Amino acid sequence: MWKNRNVWILLSGEFVAGLGLWIGIIGNLEFMQGNVPSDFLKSLLLAAGLLAGVAVGPYAGKLIDQTNKKTVMLLSGFMRAFSVIFMLIAIHTNSVWWMLVFLVILQISAAFYFPALQAAIPLVVAEKDLLVLNGVYMNVTTLSRIIGTAVAGILLVIMPLQSVYTLSLAAYIILFVFTWFLRIEEKTKDPSHKATATKSAGFKEVFPIIRNLPIVGMTLILILIPLLFIGGFNLLVMDISELQHSASIKGWIYTTEGTAFMTGAFIIKKISDKFSPYNILFTCSFVIGLAQISLYLADHAVFTLIAFFIFGFSVGCFFPTAATIFQTKVPKEYHGRFFSFRNMLDRITFQVVLLITGFLLDAVGLQLMCVLFGALSIILTTAFFVKFRKTRSLSEPENTAMEM
Repeated sequence: MWKNRNVWILLSGEFVAGLGLWIGIIGNLEFMQGNVPSDFLKSLLLAAGLLAGVAVGPYAGKLIDQTNKKTVMLLSGFMRAFSVIFMLIAIHTNSVWWMLVFLVILQISAAFYFPALQAAIPLVVAEKDLLVLNGVYMNVTTLSRIIGTAVAGILLVIMPLQSVYTLSLAAYIILFVFTWFLRIEEKTKDPSHKATATKSAGFKEVFPIIRNLPIVGMTLILILIPLLFIGGFNLLVMDISELQHSASIKGWIYTTEGTAFMTGAFIIKKISDKFSPYNILFTCSFVIGLAQISLYLADHAVFTLIAFFIFGFSVGCFFPTAATIFQTKVPKEYHGRFFSFRNMLDRITFQVVLLITGFLLDAVGLQLMCVLFGALSIILTTAFFVKFRKTRSLSEPENTAMEM
């Protein structure tokens, strides 16, 4: 796998793009802090971009299934680089409206790029290497987030905001160049299949696939468990910092969680050699629930860091396993629509969880909210584990009868 030039192009491109993305995100916050006084208006601006990405999701999925994955990645990469020009105009004119244009175009490009990337990964390496590549890919993403946020904080001190976004633009251009050198061999699509796909109902054709593959449906729902934690992650960190009267604990939490995530994603291949992907998913989901409940002791720094380490390690094992299940179980001709659907689902879930987290933090407080989320996670995991065992036990007699 490591001799495959496509693997290095994808990983290098993701690292560079991640740097540009997180430098831009920190720049967005800096711009809004100076030009948007209301927190509610800030949330509306960010939500507008996400909603634009959700709106084009069904079309993005159909296009990815009908078109060469590399072509979609190149066009969306160009659109992402082009969007930065509008942010530079916004800074020059101090106009929030130009920033809104930037966010909308950026999120629309992401709605095409990331599902195309997920659909391209199984075409780049053999199925036996998918789990390793997914783990390394997520480590690269995490590393770019850690370095990108740190670099952005330094850059904002030593240079104007325009220069920061210029560096972000340079990163996107480098990603575009890297993508150009990808060599993805796709099967030539039959003309009749392409004509049918053009008239397809988009996501409606994905739902029967999910129903006929119970593990895919269960994995999609189990992903809600880590998202209960991740969706309001920044709000949790800020509240813990206030609870402990410590500004430094924020940095320790991000470092601990990021390090644990990378550790889990690094060793997931060895774990998968001993346990089935289903056992890994259910175990990680259960442990995530325990980590959430343990934040009832969030007023103690040591227990807080232990909880975030456990969470980070579990998520580092969970997401590569889930991604591999999707890539191997869902037929490749539906990958574009499926990953676009999953991308939409994640975006909507993030927004809902963020709103629920903010409401519960005000209504019941951090510690009780974490207990509620943790209990919900454990109940969901247990229910789906029982259902999975029952489904598997019912299918075994049928397989035995067929063999006889």
